[in-house]
Amino acid sequence: MTTTTAPLLRTEARERARLITVDRMSVDLDLTVSDSSFASTTRIEFTCAEPGSTTWLDFRPVDDPFVSLNGQPIDLDGAAAEVARGRIPLSDLRESNVLEASGTMRFSRDGQGLHRAVDPADGEAYVYGHLFLDAAPTVFACFDQPDLKSPYRVRVTAPEGWTVLGNGAATETDAGCWELAETPPLSTYFVTVCAGPYASVLAEHDGIPLGVHARRSLGEALEAQAEDLFEVTRQSFDHYHDLFGIRYPFGEYHQVFVPEFNAGAMENPGCVTFRDSMVFRGAASEDQILSRANTIAHEMAHMWFGDLVTMTWWDDLWLNESFAEYMAYRTLVSATRFSDAWVEFSMSRKLWGYAAERTPSTHPVAGSPTPDAQSALQNFDGISYAKGASVLRQLIAHIGDDTFVRGVRAYLRDKAYGNGELADFLAAMEDSAGLSLSTWSQVWLRTAGVDVLAVDDGRLRRSAPEQYPARRPHTLDVGRIAEDGSVRAARVSLTEDVIGVPEEIAGGVITLPNSSDLTWATVELPEAQQEAVPEVMPRIEDPQVRAVLWSAVIEGVYRGSVAPDHLLHLVERAWPSETHAAILGRTMTNLTGRVIPCFVLDDGQDEAEAVVARAARQRLDTAPAGSSVALTAARALARCTTDRDLLERWAGGDGLPSGLEHDSDFRWLVVGALARRGWLGEDGIETARRADNTLTGKLAALASRASIPTEAAKAWAWSELTGNPEISNYEANAIAGSFWGSGELDLLEPYRGRYVSDVPAMARTMGDDALQRVAQLAFPTRLVDRETERVVVAALESDPLTPGVRRAMVDALSELREALVSRERFGAFAN
Repeated sequence: MTTTTAPLLRTEARERARLITVDRMSVDLDLTVSDSSFASTTRIEFTCAEPGSTTWLDFRPVDDPFVSLNGQPIDLDGAAAEVARGRIPLSDLRESNVLEASGTMRFSRDGQGLHRAVDPADGEAYVYGHLFLDAAPTVFACFDQPDLKSPYRVRVTAPEGWTVLGNGAATETDAGCWELAETPPLSTYFVTVCAGPYASVLAEHDGIPLGVHARRSLGEALEAQAEDLFEVTRQSFDHYHDLFGIRYPFGEYHQVFVPEFNAGAMENPGCVTFRDSMVFRGAASEDQILSRANTIAHEMAHMWFGDLVTMTWWDDLWLNESFAEYMAYRTLVSATRFSDAWVEFSMSRKLWGYAAERTPSTHPVAGSPTPDAQSALQNFDGISYAKGASVLRQLIAHIGDDTFVRGVRAYLRDKAYGNGELADFLAAMEDSAGLSLSTWSQVWLRTAGVDVLAVDDGRLRRSAPEQYPARRPHTLDVGRIAEDGSVRAARVSLTEDVIGVPEEIAGGVITLPNSSDLTWATVELPEAQQEAVPEVMPRIEDPQVRAVLWSAVIEGVYRGSVAPDHLLHLVERAWPSETHAAILGRTMTNLTGRVIPCFVLDDGQDEAEAVVARAARQRLDTAPAGSSVALTAARALARCTTDRDLLERWAGGDGLPSGLEHDSDFRWLVVGALARRGWLGEDGIETARRADNTLTGKLAALASRASIPTEAAKAWAWSELTGNPEISNYEANAIAGSFWGSGELDLLEPYRGRYVSDVPAMARTMGDDALQRVAQLAFPTRLVDRETERVVVAALESDPLTPGVRRAMVDALSELREALVSRERFGAFAN
């Protein structure tokens, strides 16, 4: 049985929610059927507001489908067209109804639905459920929309020796038979089951049972890092309990680190899933540890924003993500050791959000048109996360923190276990503040675009984008940076397009708008001040001010107002003395991932990499041995150096920087660098894989092999990527992410046209969530010319693309055009 799903329309969801109420869901999953399939049985108890009406059930089995309503089997053969769309028609509903459904379902390989992965380290299989956004019907029969919440009872049959986890506390009632406690009302996309021979560490805090879990081959690392995970968890629980005035409502709290996970994490109530690369196999920088802590705090915030109160429809996605984004950073700063977490927000999340604002697919924080469920997936981007969090900071500056918290508490109490909309939230804020937020919400929440802030001739200027005019009020700090690096700041309220700079901060070498990064705006420096940045940056003590300056220069490169060689000059001058892990790591990510391969002309890229390698060598030589700074510098050096002898010694374990002596992930970084430069072939890569016969090692070997700069290697990689129907989401990402990073342009040229024909065709075997990521990674980024632009534009105009692939192409095309503008304006790299 095959199905071609029809996206749920908002109008349909509204009507079904008006018609029915789901009282209870009972789900029984048998995971022992085969390596490729499982059995699913569901009982749904629901009521109907208009007896005699019709509706439909969402259900997508691959075989043996059966559905009955109120004891009467439904003729599925007679409704073949609807069944093929994943919709089972239900007619003649009663006031109270019982529906039973069963079928054989398929384990997924793309991270959506019930995903099954095998760890080559020991041959053990692991299963986890990821039902976002519309994958629930591939696991069990349901009414799949966020505003039809219901309690869930789940039973699971699993191989003996496996651990089963889910939204409710799990009890093994017999060998391999598990029952999960009934949950409070949940939306379908929050339901999960995780099963396998997981390694586990258990704890308890404030009456809440806690657990962290990962693949058995990661057990030693999990055990070593468990206390760090629990510490952030405990601190976040205490902070949220105090802030929201509502205790965590979902019983036990498990955090499961799972293989081949598409997202960073998923906020399933009581059983959060994370990508298992967050269990570090080797050395981790402070930036990585902070990022993991942020993800933990983010998912915990969702227990209230998203889980306890869920958006009614996907157009209010920001009620989930913007709040969790903001609350996570607020919690890190207030309740954990990561008191400077907003620096990482500036260098990572805001650059991501600003990039989304520059694309044709930009959208408002709230109220974006989402006529169907699949279109909502396109708004899971830096605007919904980073911009939304920044807008909340502006709201707090506008109405006051106590007023904000009071409104949040009222909103949560009023909508607990139900659903909310933008209007509900704004009403709670207006009641708390005693003022109207209509104008404020219109310009900040309902209007797209990012303002540009600049200071010249003692005047602070605000410019809105022409296509999205708005008069956004900004509360921000303006900093005067002296030649010695000292900073003096004054807070201003910018309600007009031009205001005078306060006298107390006049003068200085640089006058920096948004110096504390409180608002959402791009900073543009006059040419003379821009030229001063490399000289002054090493003397500035405040990492937040440095982050804003770094961000302004990087953004300037992408916007075409700053030459790439200016950024490289800044790296040469300031990177060797930089001490903040987030600044070091994120500048290097931008340089090696985009600026050098795309914005620097091809004949200048070797010298640009040499600049970075020299800066990394200096930073490594002066950093404390084994420190986070040294680790980041070593990674940058491995990526950019042309010292073959150094790379080969490191690959062999000789002369490694302190702390990296037994680090498999660093070794793969070195192996990849050797392969990319043509200094290591398939045999050497296979030797490294045998030494690290794990899921991570397998993926790293695929990436390394795809980066070998030969015709045969590229042909194999492309065939494996686009022609293997059994390829997993992570295997595809590994190959796509390495394919374009090496080789002469003539070698890569034939794959430009194949990208627009072969990658969209992968939709036959891969879900859109996973395929969107592949389409991003596989884009021909190295071929920065008008021919690539022409080919992609033609594909967008003529081919029927999935929403995810289309969004990936549109955004990548926008980035390509930014690089073309920069190359045409600034020309060759001049060191």
